[in-house]
Amino acid sequence: MTKFLLIKSGISRQKRLVPGILFLTMLVLSGCSDLGYYLHCAKGHMKVLSKTRSISSVIEDPQTNSKTRDSLKKVKRMREFAVTELGLPDNHSYRQYADIERRYVVWNVVATKEFSLIPEEWCFPFAGCVSYKGFFVEEKAQDLARTLRRANYDVDVYGVEAYSTLNWFPDPVLNTFVVSSEARLAGLLFHELAHQLIYVADDTPFNEAFAMTVQIEGVRRWFQQHSETEAWQQYLLQRSQADHFQEFLLGTRTQLAQLYQQKLSEQDMRRAKLELFKAARNHFEELKRSGVLGPGFDHWMAPGLNNARLAGIVTYRELLPAFQTLLKSCEGNLPLFYQRVRYLADQTKTTRRALLEQKDLKKSACLDETASHL
Repeated sequence: MTKFLLIKSGISRQKRLVPGILFLTMLVLSGCSDLGYYLHCAKGHMKVLSKTRSISSVIEDPQTNSKTRDSLKKVKRMREFAVTELGLPDNHSYRQYADIERRYVVWNVVATKEFSLIPEEWCFPFAGCVSYKGFFVEEKAQDLARTLRRANYDVDVYGVEAYSTLNWFPDPVLNTFVVSSEARLAGLLFHELAHQLIYVADDTPFNEAFAMTVQIEGVRRWFQQHSETEAWQQYLLQRSQADHFQEFLLGTRTQLAQLYQQKLSEQDMRRAKLELFKAARNHFEELKRSGVLGPGFDHWMAPGLNNARLAGIVTYRELLPAFQTLLKSCEGNLPLFYQRVRYLADQTKTTRRALLEQKDLKKSACLDETASHL
């Protein structure tokens, strides 16, 4: 999900958020050159906040449609469950609702060079460097995308249904995701609250793998508490399909990485790249015919493949098994798991990666208070 830099106010009333914008402006003027972008982010977020209402008032409003009302009732239960059962932040986030009257709240831009899988980075105070740039207005995202394409970059622009300010401001529930399936709604709330619990600047793989681990465990516990075994099994089936799709994309990405290491002329490299994408598309269709993949991924594949669309595949998946192993070594004890993750977060990026990638993450690594690591 998108994490925007917004200056912490600590004031929940919308009419008192103006000082936060002024402070943001002073910060930008004092050392940051992209004033227009920061103001765009501040204005966009404030516009979202201006539409918020308490979830209780929306539920009680007779003009609220039944589907939204039912979903918001679930949100209230999920929000309390996140605090009492998952140990996630008990703050003002996801206790209000905003209908922003559009499908996506943010549009992200990802870009890579023509023969590279390393995404360009944009760096911000506090939030650190991230491999995308987000906009509250789609046309602004498309403007940047056109500029990058003219410079011969591969570009991906995609809509985002939710984002987190990392507790700088109270994040609301949005119409863009409120009527999602129960598993997706719960997973999104748990995922974003996990980011608010622990977040490390400049380490997206660490942050996303941690939040995804909390998401999966949270959804499991949610369905377990409500005795919805069938719903949990359906969620596992959907995740299995997603894993197969990710494996397909990862395989394509690996082939591209190998291609870009070859010493070819630009013309030959460009031709080989197009051929590889064509072969990948054929392989995707074969996976569907064989039943390995369902039709649910056609929408993702529709725009076609390019470097930018494949760049983040490893970023969001590579450390997930390590975090799941760590949680298992803690015997599902979430407070202890969070303690160990905080220890990792305090290390240098190189050290935390080495600890997570070690192949002997044993039970004692989590449970032994005198252990030398984790």
